[in-house]
Amino acid sequence: MSKQKRGRKHRTPQTRAPRQPQVPRPRTPAPVLPGGGLLLRGSLDQTATLLEHAKPDQLVELVLPHLWAALADGRVPANVCVDACLTLRNAYGQLGVRAELLPVDLAVQYKDGGGTRYGSLTPSWTGTVWNGHCVLVLPDSERFVDATVEQFDEIREIGAGPMIGRVALSTHDDGSMMQPGAQVMLQRGDLVLTYTVAGPEALASIVEHPEMAAHADDHHRTGVNVASFALAALRGEGVRGRAMQAPHPRLRALLRAVADAPYEAGESGDVRFRLADRTGREQWLRLDEIPLPPSVPAAWPRP
Repeated sequence: MSKQKRGRKHRTPQTRAPRQPQVPRPRTPAPVLPGGGLLLRGSLDQTATLLEHAKPDQLVELVLPHLWAALADGRVPANVCVDACLTLRNAYGQLGVRAELLPVDLAVQYKDGGGTRYGSLTPSWTGTVWNGHCVLVLPDSERFVDATVEQFDEIREIGAGPMIGRVALSTHDDGSMMQPGAQVMLQRGDLVLTYTVAGPEALASIVEHPEMAAHADDHHRTGVNVASFALAALRGEGVRGRAMQAPHPRLRALLRAVADAPYEAGESGDVRFRLADRTGREQWLRLDEIPLPPSVPAAWPRP
């Protein structure tokens, strides 16, 4: 009796579930600026979802505010909107995205017709606390970013994170992106949010105040750290390809520079990558210390 030739067994190939992009978590608490605390419901899950689905031109603009809120995790100062905007302005700028402060008045209208007003068209300081509301505009993509909208109870209850929308921008004689009195209306659940742009005096009340000058280094430092965590996430599997298609030459240069280099957050909260410095020696470098080719655009804000 001849032996039968055994055929090779065929198995149904198993489908591997796609890996969700990983959002780096700081090993140490993020630096906190002086002041009291306000609750924000930051979510790393929201950030991961954006990393997974955002288009190349959306990645940096949408991910940074959500990542900032998640990293802040309630550890935010009393001047939450101003400090957030100045931190995020530096974070955006490190990745090559221009961002500008925009003081606003915010009216929240409820489904029943009632509402609440926050901020002021004529903000002022009480000691070291600024009484107003501030957002960011991104001129190149014409986006409007309210990273701290969830400091307001009725908006936080919805749990959708920072408010990001599109606006029509144009540069005016005084250098502003939007005319005083211009309005932006956005929907959040059953709420209608109407932002009214304050005048140049409101912006001057922020940037020219001694309190802001005193914390300028802190805003730069925390901005660099937020941008560093974002860069670590943007180089991840399933994300890097889209990030390299983003319209930001500085971001692309940084992604090439850090590649898969290890990084860590020290006891001070500063994030550093293990890379060669300008002399060729390997060192732990902050994002703003990484050597880039001369042709790469400088970080914002610029002189």
